[in-house]
Amino acid sequence: MPNRLAAETSPYLLQHANNPVDWYPWGDEAWARARAEDKPVLISIGYAACHWCHVMERESFEDDQIAAIQNDLVVSIKVDREERPDVDEIYMDAQQMLHGHGGWPLNVFCTPDGRPFFGGTYFPPQRRTGMPGWTDVLQGVTRAFREQREQVEQQATELTRHLNLRVELAGEDLSETPAQVRSRAADALLQSADRTHGGFGGAPKFPQPYYLQLLVQQALDTAATNRNDARRHLSLTLRQMAEGGIYDQLAGGFHRYAVDAVWLVPHFEKMLYDNALLIPLYLDASRLADDPTDAQFFRDIARDTAEYLLNGLQTPDGAFYASTDADSEGVEGKYFVWTREELHALLDQQDAEIACRIWGVDVGGNWEGNTILTAAQSPDDVARWLDLPLEDVDASIERSRGTLLRHRAQRIPPATDTKVIAAWNGMAIDALAKAGAVLDEQRFTDAAARAARFILSEMRTDDGRLLRIHAAGRASIEAFVEDYAALADGMISLYETTGDETWFSVARDMADDMIERFWDHDGGGFFTVGRGGEQLIAQRKPAQDGATPSGNALAARALARLYALTADGRYADLIEAMRAAFSAYLSKAPTMLGLFVSVQDWLVQHRSVALIGPPDDPHIGEMRGRLWQGEPAPMVIMQRTTDDETVVPQLADKPQQDGRPTAYVCQAFACSAPVHSAADLRRVLDEPFPNA
Repeated sequence: MPNRLAAETSPYLLQHANNPVDWYPWGDEAWARARAEDKPVLISIGYAACHWCHVMERESFEDDQIAAIQNDLVVSIKVDREERPDVDEIYMDAQQMLHGHGGWPLNVFCTPDGRPFFGGTYFPPQRRTGMPGWTDVLQGVTRAFREQREQVEQQATELTRHLNLRVELAGEDLSETPAQVRSRAADALLQSADRTHGGFGGAPKFPQPYYLQLLVQQALDTAATNRNDARRHLSLTLRQMAEGGIYDQLAGGFHRYAVDAVWLVPHFEKMLYDNALLIPLYLDASRLADDPTDAQFFRDIARDTAEYLLNGLQTPDGAFYASTDADSEGVEGKYFVWTREELHALLDQQDAEIACRIWGVDVGGNWEGNTILTAAQSPDDVARWLDLPLEDVDASIERSRGTLLRHRAQRIPPATDTKVIAAWNGMAIDALAKAGAVLDEQRFTDAAARAARFILSEMRTDDGRLLRIHAAGRASIEAFVEDYAALADGMISLYETTGDETWFSVARDMADDMIERFWDHDGGGFFTVGRGGEQLIAQRKPAQDGATPSGNALAARALARLYALTADGRYADLIEAMRAAFSAYLSKAPTMLGLFVSVQDWLVQHRSVALIGPPDDPHIGEMRGRLWQGEPAPMVIMQRTTDDETVVPQLADKPQQDGRPTAYVCQAFACSAPVHSAADLRRVLDEPFPNA
């Protein structure tokens, strides 16, 4: 018999709708029952693509006897962390305070007023390998709640006090320049770098795109003594990831993370945000590469990952789904792995031999008797080994890829989480707009614009307030600061790449709404939840990057770009106030605020370039190509097709000269003399500004 979750739209909550557990969705009904019955509350948080969430559901939440114990002892609330990052943020912080680590599923026990006092992540149904069983946990927590109430209340009060303290991150006198903070953060990253396999530290390994963005900026800094080291490690990491099992060698797109240190064995879920954040990094790496072969490799990975978004996650209406699962048919990775026997059955003898060498498919496999495909050998090496022309090997690879993809499509696929999340779509819009410009492929820019139009038409209230989630045909849940920030940022990229000033206007309006709704006028920075939204047991001000960049970092990036486009000092002042608000982290652990560190540095170092003239003018096209295909220097790009009125303030005093295509290069709002060709534009960009 379905429980209360059957009325929800979240695919994750609906996965639990037929559990014998008496689940409640987040809301007043559950809390009222807990207060009336004076019972502890279990807040169980996960997401649709979470492998261990599925495991715990199968082992415990689908078990009638265990569910009966749970229903008797606690009031159970199930939360989709992607719908309610505000809830997840608070209770994950509590879990980390209690145990020093976190993860999903997250299972936190609270008093009837929502204050946490005990927590954990995955628990087996019975005691196993030193871990307590779930029924033991339920009974122990309930016994403590009843028999040691004073200690439980004291623990809950103390944890909640610390949760509220963690919003206060100021107090350090940060005298360093943004470039110095960035250099210190880059030094720390490079000290933890895995020089053999790329990335940072050991297993497990996450892509951590905000760390890699710091290395991009360090590589561009001619004054940095370790700029070449940063460039090498950026290139090594991106190549190792793309050649490993974490990357889908057939269809493109990255899995969530690798469980090992060599990027071989992933957790097989694919998240929209990971792929959206990695696309711009591969584009930047292609523009930084000295070797044309490396540049082409990174461009190909960026293109194929963008293709994955369009082919694997795009909704019929043009927005993007949240994720695909790790499991199919209840087995993690089953959809993605192969055996040597399968390849030889599907391909002719020579194609099978080439495919096995290219993708590392050997007898016995590399994971649980199967093979996770990797870029094991290059086409050049295989051509030499088999004494074949390279073009024959390339043709064979493409034939085999098509055959294997068609066969894979006949397997039962992993489930798709069909939620559309505003913030993650903002990241995808940013990525696809940039891919369209750097790769000169309009279809990616068009896809970004289509997703943006969906969000604006389907995910706002009648009075213009943004909503976070679209699922099952309807939009819901008041948007959080990361939603406003990521979408404003994506709209700016659409303006930069299309010249359509509508996107600039939308971005500015969205940023101004964000400031009005979320800004902390007392302490600086943006709160997670806006004015008028549901206020939980603690106000959170997201500063640290996690699985996605923090809401404050995303907000700072949008504000920095708007400042460059408008010269409105209010935006720069807000970033300065954020710098003061987060000074403790910036002083002691700047890598924890990786994207925010990058944004501060970008704000000081950036140039703005205005292109004035018809978009189909070949000289404008050449200049645009110079900007988007050249070195990824900190830059904002403005476009204006005529001398008609403009809504972009920094274009108002930059006319087209003598009817010729015209470009202006500015830094700190001081501009060079106008130029009219790509060669002259390059010359000006290569010259240092007097005030740089």
